[in-house]
Amino acid sequence: MSLATALARPELLSLDPYVPASWEPALERLHANENPWRSMGDASIAGLNRYPEPYPLTLEARLAALYGVAPECLIAGRGSDEGIDLLVRAFCVPGRDAVLICPPTFGMYAFAARVQGAQIREVPLAAELDFALDEKALAAAVSPTVKLVFLCSPNNPTGTALTLSRLARLANALDGRCLVIVDEAYAEFSDQPSAIGLLPAAPNLVVLRTLSKAYALAGARCGAVIAAPDVIGLLRRIIAPYAIATPTSEATFDALEPARLALARERIARIVEERERLSVALSAIPDCTRVFPSRANFVLARFRDAGRVLAIARDAGFLLRDFSHNPSTPGCVRISVGTADQTDRLLTALGRAAATR
Repeated sequence: MSLATALARPELLSLDPYVPASWEPALERLHANENPWRSMGDASIAGLNRYPEPYPLTLEARLAALYGVAPECLIAGRGSDEGIDLLVRAFCVPGRDAVLICPPTFGMYAFAARVQGAQIREVPLAAELDFALDEKALAAAVSPTVKLVFLCSPNNPTGTALTLSRLARLANALDGRCLVIVDEAYAEFSDQPSAIGLLPAAPNLVVLRTLSKAYALAGARCGAVIAAPDVIGLLRRIIAPYAIATPTSEATFDALEPARLALARERIARIVEERERLSVALSAIPDCTRVFPSRANFVLARFRDAGRVLAIARDAGFLLRDFSHNPSTPGCVRISVGTADQTDRLLTALGRAAATR
């Protein structure tokens, strides 16, 4: 029995996937009740009057090449969020099973669990140690009802990343007990290697990736779950057909052309440079008491008066993310890394306000 079979919701093992209309693009389509004419203003290549590929195997093959895995080890979805939702629905029996999270972290893990009726277990990160993960506490908290452990690396909102050696130890310690899901939404901005390289030796490891951040496709909504084929096969049973819209597929293919990839790498490097400049400058502001190390495209900073900082930023035309009321991040504000001009204007506003106190 495979690990996915052992951990899955039992009723899904006999579930027959939905069978959509046949996908044969070379033939004229009179079988799917589509409109034969395009809508006005439709600039897509394939035509928005036609359904997209029901299960986007062509797109998944391109994403598999991007991430260096076999196509059967990847399923595409609407950003990382759909991957999170699929995993919780596939493996957690409502009212019985649980997911484990390490706050402060991305809120969708807990949200998806609540929607499914799954319990939530928490092993908080150590704020006094730059939000370090307590491996022993995490392993001890994994009871038989915990099916999924969510780890975000680099973590949102702290920016901290887990080393491959640590992830390998955790996956090994929890092998046969649960899936360890590593959310790498910000991996391109980190100097840490991807956990994808651990997958051949860790059948209980799952990696989430997205094109929203590094590839500038947040509005397109395209992400991927990367895991052992048996895990991916289970998710294919429950994913909705036509999940990836035609504009998303076309935008993704375009973004993954060699010239576009080269530009993305250049911009990633600029964001990393700007992140370091922003961190140093924030540290020099008297009202800033801590800037946490970040390997993502944002910076988490603690201020004496976070509300005042948010108000100053708003007056200067900027929205920042308020984490000051979260018990794990008191007084903290998360600042996304923008252009050099945006950094300059934000720092000028904060510096001017500090000088007038």
